[in-house]
Amino acid sequence: MEDYKNKLGNLADKLKKETTPQTPIQQVQPVKTEPVKEEEMQFNNWIPKILLKQVKAYGVEHEMTLKEINIRALKEFLTSDKNDKYDDETKL
Repeated sequence: MEDYKNKLGNLADKLKKETTPQTPIQQVQPVKTEPVKEEEMQFNNWIPKILLKQVKAYGVEHEMTLKEINIRALKEFLTSDKNDKYDDETKL
């Protein structure tokens, strides 16, 4: 029984001598969010063969895909003032 008390006493002394346990500090990291991707739809149309060749050549020269060229051209067309004359022609 005395051996048991000594062990308990030693355990208590060890606990008193030990410093508080070092818990790792959690690092706060921002959540990585992916940019919101615009919904895409397929767009097909027929264009003159020579125009397609010109667009492809432009893409090679400027390292752009046909998709990028089409998107840029359509956005510029829709935001330009020059397309006002087309609005009158296409109204039913």
